[in-house]
Order: sequence, then structure tokens, then C-alpha cells
Amino acid sequence: MAHQEADRTILLEHMDYRHLKNMTDHIGMLQFSIGPLPDPRSGYTLDDNARALLVSLRMEEGPERDNLCRIYMGFLEQAWQPDGSWHNLLLDGCFLPTLDSQDSRGRAFLACCLAALDQSDRVRNWGRFMVRRTLPGMQDMRCLRSMAYVLLGLSRLIQRTEAERFYRELALKYGEALLSTYCQNSVPGWRWFEDRLTYCNGIMPQSLLAFYRATGDHRALEVGEESLGFLSDNLFKRGYLNIVGNQAWWSRGGICSDYDQQPVDACSTALAFAEAYLATGQSAYRQRVYTAFRWYRGHNINALPLYDPGSGGCYDALIPSGLNRNQGAESLLSLLMCTRLINWLNLN
Repeated sequence: MAHQEADRTILLEHMDYRHLKNMTDHIGMLQFSIGPLPDPRSGYTLDDNARALLVSLRMEEGPERDNLCRIYMGFLEQAWQPDGSWHNLLLDGCFLPTLDSQDSRGRAFLACCLAALDQSDRVRNWGRFMVRRTLPGMQDMRCLRSMAYVLLGLSRLIQRTEAERFYRELALKYGEALLSTYCQNSVPGWRWFEDRLTYCNGIMPQSLLAFYRATGDHRALEVGEESLGFLSDNLFKRGYLNIVGNQAWWSRGGICSDYDQQPVDACSTALAFAEAYLATGQSAYRQRVYTAFRWYRGHNINALPLYDPGSGGCYDALIPSGLNRNQGAESLLSLLMCTRLINWLNLN
């Protein structure tokens, strides 16, 4: 308990939005930085601006929150196309198809769903409008993570509103798809949805646990806990979070890559265990959230903190030689989301 009290003191002083504001202009949030300096040549992505909207939705009410929400909502609306697709990369004033993906569409839809639950009338009305507008384009998801983002967003709506029947039907479709894929791929010693672990692995158990909280589907609870147990057994066995590295990922029967470890994966892990705590009330899940957050503070394979107190940014990765000292949008937003989550747990 003593270490949790110490974290509480630190975390409640460090919702640091300096780099967020530095990386944001009237168009949206820039994608990359060179060191702590925003890089306008990198452009803007739907991925980052969807995450930025999720962060701004959790800021304290006031003009700053209102302005940031307006900017990020505007970017999402601009990126959506009348044919139902979403563009991801905006560079030199033009959307390029280079980075378009189902994952970015799923993240954007999740942000719209959470905006639809906001206390601000303006934000809530925009979110509801965007959910209805974009929902038809969410029906053809084939990638597991994109389905999971959509499922998570719909589960939030189902849990907190009188959701339309079509919302429930699509949530059931993707819930069943994730459960079926897990049954096909899970074997003793490898309780997972795919034959390898890559990035943002926590979104799949998180979405199923959220689906359980919204519908009471005990199959989703069972698979969510079992797959999360597999992550727990393997990612925390050194006593700290050791993320699957992106140099070679981790294939079934192979060796888990230690590098590069990215902040977005620490956040995904923390969010999944927080969902498990909310679904079950088990304190062990809550403790995993704290352990995952400490990855940012230096409880990691390199024993190096990723938060930069000089800029308010977050370094982009742990690498074999130490740190990738660039401070891009994805890294910062992951840290801010995770910090807000920990502060919420500390206060509740």
C-alpha cells in the first residue's frame, strides 16, 4: 500500500499537457517530433487525433478542454469520407492512402462512441452524430484489433445508454468473431487469439471484458480473463512489465523479442487489466495496472523513465542502447491516458 500512496502523490501532480499543446495546432495533433520539437513535415494521422480526443475528453472542464476537443473532433470529421472510409494520414494539406487501415478506423469509431457519452452537450451531440454516420462503414472489419476497437466502443454505448438494436447486433457479431478466433487458436501454453503477439495486445481481452460488463455474456468474461492471464504470466514474470518488442514480436514456439518496447503497448496492457478489475473487482488486476504504469517511470528492462519532465513529453521507445529520444504523439498520448487511468483508480 505504501508504494501506491507514493504513486498517488506523484501522479496527481503530473497530468502534464505541455507537450500535447505543443504538438497541436489548428489542424490537429502532429504525428512525430524530433527530440521534443514537433515535426510539421510528419503530418497528422487519424490514429493520433482519435487518441488525442480520448485524452481531451478526460480533461477538466474549461476553455482549454473545449478548444482541444473542437480541434480533434474537426480532424476526425475531416478524415471521414462519404463512401464510408476513413483516411489516416494528412500531409501537406492532402490525405494520402499510405497509412489507411482498419485499425485507425476502429480507433476513430471508439473515440466517437466515447464522445457520444460526454457531459458536454456540444461534444455529446457531435459524438452521436458521428456514431450514426460512421456505423455503416464499421460492419466489414476483418482485423481482430479493429473489431475489438469497435466492440469496445459499442459496449460502452450499450452499458450506458439505451443503445439502438443495430448497435447490439454489431457488438454481438464482433464479440462472437473474437470468441471464435480465440477458440481456434488457443492451445495449452498459448492462450491467445493469434499465433503471435504483436502490438496493442490488450485491446482484445479488454473489449471482451467490456462486452461482458455490457451484456453479461459469461463466455466473454471467461475468454477475457484467460487470455489476460496468459499476458500476465508472460509479460510480468520478471516482476515488472516486459513488453513484446517490435523487432520480431513473439510467435508461438519462438522467443519473445525484448526490443523495441513502445509506450502504446504499456497503455494497452494497463487498460486491459483495469477493465478486468472493473469486471471482477479482483485487486490483483488493479495491482497489474499500477505495475504496467510503472513501466513509464523506469520499472522496465532498461531501468529508464520515459517521461521527460523538461518537455512534458514521452520518449518513443526502449531500445537496446537505452531510449529513442524522439517524443511523438502516440507515445505521449499513451502516457497521458495511462496516467489519467491511474489517477482515477487512486481517487476511487
